[in-house]
Amino acid sequence: MSDPKAMSLRFPDPAQRAAIAAAAKQAGVSMQEYILSAAYDRATAVEQRFLDGFKASMARSGAAFAAEPSSLDPSADQRAAEQEAQQELGHQQRGHAA
Repeated sequence: MSDPKAMSLRFPDPAQRAAIAAAAKQAGVSMQEYILSAAYDRATAVEQRFLDGFKASMARSGAAFAAEPSSLDPSADQRAAEQEAQQELGHQQRGHAA
């Protein structure tokens, strides 16, 4: 009787099975162990890529929040000048429309 914990390894492509068997033999492990190890390596590589992207995103966000407030938020004088310029533009546009 077979081991109940053993994986059922079925390969539709005999060449694929032979390649995996050869790679497992070269690594000195069973085919099951080779396949599981490869799957684990791939999953952890995907996880690491996600974490690297997340860290880069956090660094960009942190840099934005660490910026001096004055460089992000206009001063009261600057806001007043912008409002005045917008009002002047509004008056000019209304004058040309008439």
